[in-house]
Amino acid sequence: MAQDDWKVASINRPPLGVAGWLRVARRGAAVAVLTYGCLTLLLAFRLVERPLFGAARPWTPHITQFVCRWALVLMGLPLQVRGQPMAARGAVVANHASWLDIFTLNAVQRVYFVAKSEVRQMGPVAWLAAATGTVFIARKGTEAKVQQQMFEDRIRAGHRLLFFPEGTSTDALRVLPFKSTLFAAFWTHGLEHVMAIQPVTVIYHAPDGQDPRFYGWWGDEGFGASLLTVLGAKRQGRIEVVFHDPVAVDAFRDRKELAAYCERVVREAHPLA
Repeated sequence: MAQDDWKVASINRPPLGVAGWLRVARRGAAVAVLTYGCLTLLLAFRLVERPLFGAARPWTPHITQFVCRWALVLMGLPLQVRGQPMAARGAVVANHASWLDIFTLNAVQRVYFVAKSEVRQMGPVAWLAAATGTVFIARKGTEAKVQQQMFEDRIRAGHRLLFFPEGTSTDALRVLPFKSTLFAAFWTHGLEHVMAIQPVTVIYHAPDGQDPRFYGWWGDEGFGASLLTVLGAKRQGRIEVVFHDPVAVDAFRDRKELAAYCERVVREAHPLA
């Protein structure tokens, strides 16, 4: 397969059948009740949390983490974790394979995602993202300074931001080159001297007998098709998260060197990449 052919290569999703649709209904209803029920609770807490603590969020990230942990349980997806989330101030960078990354990475740590501005147009997904403190960015050079200031403000407020430096999701079999653009936000107003970066590798193991790309979400495949596949699976695979040692930003000469280091560490821990 040529270098970029995987982007358009399709996957034959197994037919759901009657039993599969019943699993979709059961799991989907359970996850929806959990998610939107707790969203109501989170918004109620924010009414008190915001005036008391301002930009800081000492309470509501615990609700998000609870929801994501139990959503994976309700979907039947076991989660294995190696290493520990860092305690230092800073940011997290990870490979990006699926919409499941949101549940997975929120389940194992309290973070705030950095997402493309297009996510704002995704209806219920956008509501959840905004409520949980997601940072939305535009892919415009004119917005760079504004976004850099926003990153700095969030990090100084104690928020641990999570970036996907690949810039897109994949078929779960590879780690794409890390783009260094967003790493520039870490070199501003002395921030590089007080923060660390933790690389994280996310590995999806397909159910026995299924395409290794089972959990990947890429190319032209719609969110709905991938969601139905996961919810309707008779047997699930498993997810593995590897926390690597955090590194000081000022240990690197520039953003490109830091991005290359994080890419190498994430890739080396991925058995399929």
